[in-house]
Amino acid sequence: MAELHHGAPCWVELPTTDQQATIDFYTGLFGWTYADLAGHTVAVVNGLPVAEIRPADGGFGWTLYLNTPHARATAEKAYSLGGHVLREPDEVTTLIADPTGGVIGFRHVPPDWLFGTNGHGAYAWAELNTRGGAAADEFFQELCGFEITQIGDGQAVDYTIWAVQGETVLGRQQMGHAFPPETPAHWMVYFTADPEIGADSVASRVLELGGRVTIEPYDSPFGRVTVVADHTGAAFSVIDPTRVVPLTEEETGAAVDDPYDD
Repeated sequence: MAELHHGAPCWVELPTTDQQATIDFYTGLFGWTYADLAGHTVAVVNGLPVAEIRPADGGFGWTLYLNTPHARATAEKAYSLGGHVLREPDEVTTLIADPTGGVIGFRHVPPDWLFGTNGHGAYAWAELNTRGGAAADEFFQELCGFEITQIGDGQAVDYTIWAVQGETVLGRQQMGHAFPPETPAHWMVYFTADPEIGADSVASRVLELGGRVTIEPYDSPFGRVTVVADHTGAAFSVIDPTRVVPLTEEETGAAVDDPYDD
């Protein structure tokens, strides 16, 4: 991960109307411990902060933040490029929707910022699912300077990877007919499953804790993946990156097997 570069993932947060129940869910799922940092409830894995669970009247589910040198300038540029500013920028953060509707945050972080990305329950990956793939690519390329690479043929398989200074940081998937028509553009955040636990066990544990499994565990070239939702309906994915399967010639380089494809 290209830490601290403009556009690199630097944080995830979950606004919730029942903070204690949400804390209990993720403690039971990932074994997260928590620290109070300046009044913020921060989840910790292997001694490093990995996410914030914050009280809110509502929200957008799991929200990814990208690093920016200046939140206000980023919000202004996003607006000029056809995006929508959902949270007026302060000195540190802003929340926007890209022109296709995907909601994402930007955060200015100091040089000593800590964001754990290793261990069970730590951030692993994120991708934008949208029906306006080309428009999203163009928007974020202008906004963040991403280097865009198409994976697949761009038609049957339309998945791009976004890089910062040569380091792959995010993905973008074109939603096809297999997604319900009412599905809005959205970011999917992935958390790591420890290989000794595995994605299948995590999926089972989600059910035990009152959540649901949206997509049963499946194999992909990047690991074994399951898509789940917590007890409030907040969706996220879990990946065991050690359980990889090679692409076949027919798959033409899809970043993740499409679990909806019959």
